[in-house]
Amino acid sequence: MADNTMENTNSLKIELERLLATLSEREREVIRRFFGINCEYNQSLEDIAEDLGLTRERVRQIKESALKKLRTFSGLSLLQPYIG
Repeated sequence: MADNTMENTNSLKIELERLLATLSEREREVIRRFFGINCEYNQSLEDIAEDLGLTRERVRQIKESALKKLRTFSGLSLLQPYIG
């Protein structure tokens, strides 16, 4: 059973990376930091803005744009088996 869980986790990571690859580099960075993907913890918009030398509002706009792209991307259906 543990092998199956590990296999599903690896498959999910691969599909998530494919999905994130559809975004620009800046969008990927913001999404990864905001949701804590491949990071120790998630960051606030303020923290991301400070790290990237942007305003909080610009980071929010980038995040919203990226999420909109991800919602409309047909590849999102690849994640359905993992999220129910």
